[in-house]
Amino acid sequence: MRKYTLLLALAFVMVSSAQPVKRPMTFEDMMQMKRLGETAVSPDGKWLAYSVTSVDLDQNTKTAELWLQKIEGGDPSKLSVAKPGDSGPQFSADGTRILFISGREGGQQVWLADFDSANGAATNARKLTNTATDADNAQWAPDGKSIVFTAAVYPECPAIRPQEGAVGNKCNADRDAALTASKVKAQVFTHLLYRHWNHFTGEKRSHLFAVSVENGEMRDLTPNDPHDVPPFSLEGGGGFAISPDSKELAFTENLDPNPAISTNADIFTLNLADPAAKPVKVSTAPGGDFNPAYSPDGKYLAWRSQARPGYESDKFRLMLYDRASKTAKDLLTNFDRWVDEFAWGPASSNTIYFTSGDKGEAPVYEIDGIGLNGVTLRNKFIPQLTKEGEYGGLLPTSDGKYLVVTRVTVNAPGEVTALDTEMVGHMLRSFGLSPGMSEVIVHDVKQSPLTHLNDVLLAQLDLAPLESFWFTAADKTKLQGFTIKPPAFDPAKKYPVKFLIHGGPQGAWGDAWSYRWNAELFAANGYVVVMINPRGSTGYGQTVVDGVNGDWGGKPFTDLMLGLDYAEQHYSFIDKSRECALGASYGGYMANWVLGHTTRFKCIVSHDGMFDPESAYGSTEEMWFNEWEFKGKPWDYYGKPDQANPFRKWAPMLSAKNFKTPTLVIHSQLDYRLDVSEGYQLFNTLQRLNVPSKMLYFPDEGHWVLKPQNARLWYKTVNDWVDQWTKPAN
Repeated sequence: MRKYTLLLALAFVMVSSAQPVKRPMTFEDMMQMKRLGETAVSPDGKWLAYSVTSVDLDQNTKTAELWLQKIEGGDPSKLSVAKPGDSGPQFSADGTRILFISGREGGQQVWLADFDSANGAATNARKLTNTATDADNAQWAPDGKSIVFTAAVYPECPAIRPQEGAVGNKCNADRDAALTASKVKAQVFTHLLYRHWNHFTGEKRSHLFAVSVENGEMRDLTPNDPHDVPPFSLEGGGGFAISPDSKELAFTENLDPNPAISTNADIFTLNLADPAAKPVKVSTAPGGDFNPAYSPDGKYLAWRSQARPGYESDKFRLMLYDRASKTAKDLLTNFDRWVDEFAWGPASSNTIYFTSGDKGEAPVYEIDGIGLNGVTLRNKFIPQLTKEGEYGGLLPTSDGKYLVVTRVTVNAPGEVTALDTEMVGHMLRSFGLSPGMSEVIVHDVKQSPLTHLNDVLLAQLDLAPLESFWFTAADKTKLQGFTIKPPAFDPAKKYPVKFLIHGGPQGAWGDAWSYRWNAELFAANGYVVVMINPRGSTGYGQTVVDGVNGDWGGKPFTDLMLGLDYAEQHYSFIDKSRECALGASYGGYMANWVLGHTTRFKCIVSHDGMFDPESAYGSTEEMWFNEWEFKGKPWDYYGKPDQANPFRKWAPMLSAKNFKTPTLVIHSQLDYRLDVSEGYQLFNTLQRLNVPSKMLYFPDEGHWVLKPQNARLWYKTVNDWVDQWTKPAN
């Protein structure tokens, strides 16, 4: 018997040694992870170029580097001509050159290098542009003769044109030098949107430029324009496209004289062959139009479009514009989700791929048959080529064999993977997207991971999967929530809860990685994380999205509380006596609302939250947001009772007498969406009410805390605060 006992013990030791025990993730682990940036695929489909950012926590820096590897397999290598800090790789249409953005000689400029697709060698790097201000968002013209890029200039300076560029460049350089040298830093404002997100807008405006690859001559394509081209976008990018024959440019611009109250960006086209040509507006929606893209055959122009003006979270439709007939139509009339991003298929197809948030994921969809017999669709709609996680960065290979994408999940940051679009087994069922259309469910799409930036580190970490549950709201609407269990989870134990409230309010929790509100890291020190997608959340249809408008503390609040009730009732390992609510932006607002409307939580964390909607209206910059969400301007309701005034009805400050829960307040000086005064007001109120409270203030951050060491302090302060009020005394 002793012999068998020893053998079993030995076998246990062997298994244990073969499968090392995983450990909880730390903040330092998260900072060690490589962050995937821009991606590009060579025209022959052989090569993937991509940017990877590394964090040096001790130096408080983030540095990007460019890499290259074969799509069919092979080890990655650094792009030989690139230097640390370079970004934005993109292959020319003939595959013989590659461009990138580099600041190696001071200002950020467009650089070129020769590329040999046979062996992946990049050589002969040289600077192409020499603008007085930084160049960005460079894109090849399909004929390879020019590159279009963006740069911020003073509209009053002489326009930069071929053979005359030195005059305009000197004017811009002199204006910058004078501003830097001046002892007076005061500014005079004559219009709204004088500051935006985390900076004052100043007098410069983003313009589009074309530069000749042969001789470096530049031309301002939007000369003396007082508007930004493209308008500001959180997704970044240039917001423009070049036609396949390189003769036309499509771009996004908002011509409203008061951009602080307007979301009405439009799509314009410009004849590049005629230097005297003026932009022509081709979109007609009163809402925002974004991200134009030409079909490979040049017959069509597609873009994302919103129907309602002033509403930044209206449904993003997919519009198709026939360049010959000058008519546009919505391709997905009855598809009740947002088109988040899209890409045309290879030149040999009539296909568009797109991603769309759906129930906590963002799968890839495909539309076939575009343009057959005019602007029509075949009875084929292929949703969800993918599942589990969020997808983006859609890059089809020229042969149509692969769709190269970026994929993130809740327990892994971004990696590049190739979807084999030929491996589809499918079945039809009625869906009713538009008359005659059907849905095709696709199974067995092969995914081939191309990058493995963090595999070694992730293999060491105990990261729980995201688990979904559904519950019924007070009005019978079905809503979704998620949980993440702590490392070394024991179902027999009781765990404290971190209850996360998402921002937006038109946003959503789901199967996605985050460096700011990382659910796995919140769970790592012994917590169950609970996340609810209440009214206002995306991925459940526009009616759910619109459900928060004018009702900030109404249905969304009851949705959140009912969702937490459900989790408490169905997960016996939750200790409902030890819960803390945490939120940022709209989540910070809701944390403030929770503070005045329930005492069920042991603590609260309010980051960049709105405390007084009336004062927030007077100190924000994108005023369309508050005017939409609160159904007007504060003075529209003067003389009316508070219950008829959304700015007062949904004001957390008016419930201050109910504040009792210990609260950590976090706010940043450079947050111009929700001014730092909102945080000061909340903290001052808590202090005068003698409610246990603390404020973490960042003088050098905006709406997000982005600097590595600031982020470390943020996570430590937040986790220490939650531990203080929810962990049992030893």
